[in-house]
Amino acid sequence: MNEHFERLLQRAEQLIARIEAVLPQALSEPDWSQAVAWRYRKRSSGHGVLEPVRHVGAMRLGDLKEVDGQKDKIRRNTEQFVKGLPANNVLLTGARGTGKSSLVRACLNEYAPAGLRLIEVDKADLVDLPDIVEVVAQRPERFIVFCDDLSFEDGEPGYKALKSILDGSVSAASPNVLIYATSNRRHLLPEYMKENLTYTHTPEGEVHPGEVVEEKISLSERFGLWVSFYPFSQDEYLTIVAQWLSSLGVGPAEIDAARPQALVWALERGSRSGRVAYQFARDYAGSHATGA
Repeated sequence: MNEHFERLLQRAEQLIARIEAVLPQALSEPDWSQAVAWRYRKRSSGHGVLEPVRHVGAMRLGDLKEVDGQKDKIRRNTEQFVKGLPANNVLLTGARGTGKSSLVRACLNEYAPAGLRLIEVDKADLVDLPDIVEVVAQRPERFIVFCDDLSFEDGEPGYKALKSILDGSVSAASPNVLIYATSNRRHLLPEYMKENLTYTHTPEGEVHPGEVVEEKISLSERFGLWVSFYPFSQDEYLTIVAQWLSSLGVGPAEIDAARPQALVWALERGSRSGRVAYQFARDYAGSHATGA
C-alpha cells in the first residue's frame, strides 16, 4: 500500500512540475554584470527573459555627422538622467536611415561607464513593460527601455501598457527608467483622411480635434522630448560618406575620388540617408582594400 501511494505521489509531483513549466512565471533578474545592453524575449512557453547583448555596436556620438542639433538634445537629456537629475522620455521621429537608432546606441556607449544600461523591447512585448520596470526598479543603474521602429495599429495591446508607463502610474513609476522610442510616425498610430472631419471650429476660429484624433495625439504627447530627423541634402550625405570612409581607413585623396560613386550609389537606392552612406563606405572601403 505504501509503495503504491509513493508511486502515486511521484506521478502527482511530475504532473505538477509539468503544469508549473507552462504557467506564466515572474520575470527573474539576470546577471547584470554580463552586459550593458539587454533584449527582452518571450520564449515559446510564454516566459519572458532578459538576454544579454554580447556585442554592442561600437558607435560613438562623434561618429554621427549632420545631426548635431538632435545629438545635443539626446546627449543632454541622457546625461541628466545618468546624473539622477530630472529627464524626459524621448520620441525620435523622422526619415528612415537618418541616425535615430544609432544615436540611442551611441549614447549607451558614451554613458555605460557611468551606469547607463539599455533594454530593447519589441512592440509585441510592450504589454510586459510593468514586469520589466519592476525587475530593474531597485537597481543602482539607470535603464533606457528602447523601442525601435515603434508604431501601433488600432487596438494593439502594447499601446495601453506604454501609455501607462509614460503616465508614470503608481505601478509603473520608477526614477531609474526612461523610454526612448524611434518611429517614422510622429503620432505612432495610422492617420486616416476621414479623421479630418472630426475637427471642430469655435466661433472665435479655434480648431479642436475630435476624440479619435485626440487619442492618437495623446500617446506621443506623453513623451516629454521630441527629436525630429530630416532627409539629408547632397552635401550632408557626402559629408557622412567621407566620415565613414575615413573611419574605415580610406585616405583623403581616395575619399574625394569616391564622391561620384557615392552619389550613384544613393541614386540607385533612392535615398541619401546615413544608412545608405554607411553601406556605401563599407562597400568602397572593402573593395579598395582588395584592389577591386
